Amino acid sequence: MSQTVDRALSILPLLARGPADLGQVAASLGVHKSTALRLLRTLHEHGLVHRQRDQRYRLGARLFALAQEAAENLDVREIAHPHLVALGEQCGHTVHLAVMEDHEVLYIDKVESRYPVRMYSRIGKPVALTVAAVAKVLVADLPEAERRALADRLDFPLYTPRSVPNAAAFLKELATVREQGWATDLGGHEESINCVGAPVRGADGRAVAAMSVSAPNVVVSADELLTLLPLLCRTADAISREYSGGPPHPGSALPAPQKVNP
Repeated sequence: MSQTVDRALSILPLLARGPADLGQVAASLGVHKSTALRLLRTLHEHGLVHRQRDQRYRLGARLFALAQEAAENLDVREIAHPHLVALGEQCGHTVHLAVMEDHEVLYIDKVESRYPVRMYSRIGKPVALTVAAVAKVLVADLPEAERRALADRLDFPLYTPRSVPNAAAFLKELATVREQGWATDLGGHEESINCVGAPVRGADGRAVAAMSVSAPNVVVSADELLTLLPLLCRTADAISREYSGGPPHPGSALPAPQKVNP
């Protein structure tokens, strides 16, 4: 990278910590004030830096506009798909990717299992909000007021004896999901199907999508499926880092294998 470009880019993280005057910028870069001024003027011309009335510099509005535009044009499905395929090849089970839109959770990608048994799920289909692991992950990430409002207006169909029965139980499980960073559906929608889910996070730490691994009991038990949690969480974290361009999320610590309560 050219020295001039390197110096100019070094100004941006400095100003991200707060406004700075010419002397502070020059000292941070280790250059003469005239050099720092030339760099600041160039950034100012492009709207990346703004000079305040007190002659200090701060980040410009154009920088935020570019960041917002880039975020809006990121396609989480496109980024996630190779990771979903790799996970499917490693574990052999069905892998899903889902997002929340208008308090509805939809599948946006699916990698089929390698065995003949197929799950009845398809891209674009809404999931069972009160039981699906991907739904629990996404709803748990909502602010508390939104979680409670959503729970209050949901019906709680008893698909199986393991389905979440009411709003109180749903909110309690969401609190657990929020704390541990992953969710399960162990026979809650279909008695023969178990599922584990984890969030894909954006640069702000919020869940932008959720992914899951699902398998029928005839292939693996619930306990065996839960041993895949570390692999699932590593994959979700890899997608998150690629999507956000940042380091692993602080909440992405790998869980220990779990055991189903009898």
